[in-house]
Amino acid sequence: MGNAINWFEIPAKNFDRACDFYSKILNGVIQKFEPSEEIPVKMGFLPHEGNGSVGGAIIEGEGYEPSDKGPIVYLNGGNDLNDVLSKVESAGGKITLKKTSIGENGFFARFFDTEGNHMAIHSMN
Repeated sequence: MGNAINWFEIPAKNFDRACDFYSKILNGVIQKFEPSEEIPVKMGFLPHEGNGSVGGAIIEGEGYEPSDKGPIVYLNGGNDLNDVLSKVESAGGKITLKKTSIGENGFFARFFDTEGNHMAIHSMN
């Protein structure tokens, strides 16, 4: 088995606002898909490297509720998570824990997104 995580979904109440937020902090295009008969939710795919990498999406639809409780998703902070973290508040989020060392395991930080989800970022530098 490769990664313990294969896919994640970030709930949103305001799909366009959430897509705009993640597009700004991750410097990437969010590929949007409207609901269909097969998939009755709005989906916005976050940028990822392709086969074998962990992917995720912003989801708006019945049963998807943003929350500050439960699992925390750690986004890839690239070379230095401050590159992502520095955009969180100007994009409408709120930093809850600044860049913090975890020794040989790198650094992490936490924030709330525009929807109220408690999220995190990790990088080695």
